[in-house]
Amino acid sequence: MSSARALLDTDRTMSISVIIVSWNARAFLLKCVASILEQRVAGGVEIIVVDNASSDGSPDAVAEQFPAVRVLRNDKNYGFAKGNNIGIAASSGDFLFLINSDVVVRPGCFEAMLGYLAQHPGIGVLGPRIVGATGDVQRSCMSYPTLGNSLSRALALDSLFPSSRLFGGQLLTYWQHDDTRAVDVINGCFWAVRRAALAQVGLLDERFRIYGEDVDWCKRFNDDGWKVVFFPGAEALHYGGASSANAPVKFHLEMQRANYQYWQKHHSRLAAGAFLLVNLLHHVVRLAGDAVRYATRRHAGAASGAAFARSTASIRWTMATLTATGSARRLQSSEQSL
Repeated sequence: MSSARALLDTDRTMSISVIIVSWNARAFLLKCVASILEQRVAGGVEIIVVDNASSDGSPDAVAEQFPAVRVLRNDKNYGFAKGNNIGIAASSGDFLFLINSDVVVRPGCFEAMLGYLAQHPGIGVLGPRIVGATGDVQRSCMSYPTLGNSLSRALALDSLFPSSRLFGGQLLTYWQHDDTRAVDVINGCFWAVRRAALAQVGLLDERFRIYGEDVDWCKRFNDDGWKVVFFPGAEALHYGGASSANAPVKFHLEMQRANYQYWQKHHSRLAAGAFLLVNLLHHVVRLAGDAVRYATRRHAGAASGAAFARSTASIRWTMATLTATGSARRLQSSEQSL
């Protein structure tokens, strides 16, 4: 940490590079860029939009309406992690603000976050308070997933007992997001990252294509001694689902794969297998709940049908993964016995 600390804040003005990875989210993206251009930061704001081969005219619209914004056009959808890494490589700011395309930055947000980072040189990642379109505070932090808190989620204990620290541990349901605190994970819709910390920790792991990279990256910052901090003194609005709404089942399965990747990377093979079993239980419970809701509330049929499709697809994927994992282990065992 000492070499990185030598590169920390001095009296000179600090600059910001904003990186926005976008895929077919034109309307949201234009709102996001407009809100960023309204921020007042002494060192200036460099805005880089990384377009993952959108088909809705997003890059052309940004280039036409905001000529000062740098647009990087990928020839295919590289996903969230690689898209951000491409933007990071092209950036020059002392601080990197990685922001989703469906976020609107509230006035004064950048100035407040930059000031707090300058005052606290041990912070590697800072996240603002996130609110929804109706003004409700969104969950934007979480604890590292464990078998215990994953089981609580699977059995919906965190929903039944939201004030419980025991059952609400993974999603921090007992906490109102009303005070500044160090956390395990800041979810990836809005990160402010210190470049000196990034130089030590490294880029996002591109094996996590869409989800899971936030948990992995924050763990790496924490493991290297850099704090990950939630800061309610700055605020941004997050609409949510701008890209995932285009293919909800596909994105839901991507989330399952990413969660499993995290367990494979950071835990033993046995623990990763146990996670798959808990994941199976999670979706079996959800499927049963969806069936009951559909049977008792016909007017909610469309929503229940979408949830049914997600749960069914997740169960199929988990069963296939368990089967493939078991086959791979049997093959490895037979090869070792030869």
